[in-house]
Amino acid sequence: MARLAQTAGLTDIQQEILSTVRDFVDKEIIPVATELEHRDEYPQQIVDGLKELGLFGLMIPEEYGGLGESLLTYALCVEEIARGWMSVSGIINTHFIVAYMLKQHGTQEQKDHFLPRMAAGDIRGAFSMSEPGLGSDVSAITSKAVRDGDEYVLNGQKMWLTNGGTSSLVAVLVRSDEGHPEGTAPHKSMTTFLVEKEPGFGEVRPGLTIPGKIDKMGYKGVDTTELIMDGLRVPVDRVLGGVTGRGFYQMMDGVEVGRVNVAARGCGVAQRAFELGVQYAQQRHTFGKPIAQHQAIQFKLAEMATKVEAAHAMMVNAARKKDSGERNDLEAGMAKYLASEYCKEVVEDAFRIHGGYGFSKEYEIERLYREAPMLLIGEGTAEIQKMIIGRRLLEEYRFQG
Repeated sequence: MARLAQTAGLTDIQQEILSTVRDFVDKEIIPVATELEHRDEYPQQIVDGLKELGLFGLMIPEEYGGLGESLLTYALCVEEIARGWMSVSGIINTHFIVAYMLKQHGTQEQKDHFLPRMAAGDIRGAFSMSEPGLGSDVSAITSKAVRDGDEYVLNGQKMWLTNGGTSSLVAVLVRSDEGHPEGTAPHKSMTTFLVEKEPGFGEVRPGLTIPGKIDKMGYKGVDTTELIMDGLRVPVDRVLGGVTGRGFYQMMDGVEVGRVNVAARGCGVAQRAFELGVQYAQQRHTFGKPIAQHQAIQFKLAEMATKVEAAHAMMVNAARKKDSGERNDLEAGMAKYLASEYCKEVVEDAFRIHGGYGFSKEYEIERLYREAPMLLIGEGTAEIQKMIIGRRLLEEYRFQG
């Protein structure tokens, strides 16, 4: 068992779940991850294994067939999975955010209809906010829903859907001006629609097209796609929560949880980079001794390990705060920001320790070097995190002059 990134105060059940996931990662993910990643191949066998472990229902309440576990348990599982291959954690994360939004905000009928099949892994979730022209500026969404009898007609183009092809349920955020007078703040005229579709690419249901996979530098294996709605008809009862105008708040609640997840991914990738660096430093010899005995390398290892520990502690704190029912956007933003920045730095130091071999596709660190940058932009860029953190600090420390 690793010495770093231990979590105090876990129950026996939590420890058992984590031990099972870590074992699965060591045996089923790490040995095949680099080969699958280089082929940009969807890890179907790994996903089937996670389904058997019940991970798709980890945080779904027991009454719907899930394990009813905490955000902390989930984040620690994500950390383990990302340590094996970050792309796999993305497949679970999008599914989980949709399940969380359904659990928190769905109507009883929506929960009954979707959650049991999501817990079993038979329905896979994806969620969609971003558009080609807006990035992190969610208030600038142009996709629109217009009511037509018992249905809404959706039109627009969405971008950066993780799981866009393989998912069968997409939570889509669009503008819906119905019942909202001119001049209403943009975030109060948005609605989340639950759109069911067939997995795959092309026209996956009338009015809905998933054009194909976006070719990426890293974060391969998992499909990242666009989504094009052209006269897509969605029944009224598939408005999340049954009321229009609540979509922005629902999505932000989901993303807050997602940010803890991205922090956990950063922790997992950084842990793996440290493991690779500390192993290689003891095997590689220069000037008649292992490079681990050179002070320059020991300094790198010391800095890397400290960053792994610090990021893990902040991620655990953010998860525990959300689990206690408290607002955690400040902690989640800080954890996501720190873990993603530290992850990039730890991966780069491990890459430097490998020297020329770090540049070879035969070595795992090459894959991590391409994966780490995604964490700097996923679930809101580092700059957006700093804006969120800054605003919250000014709320907490308002000057009473």
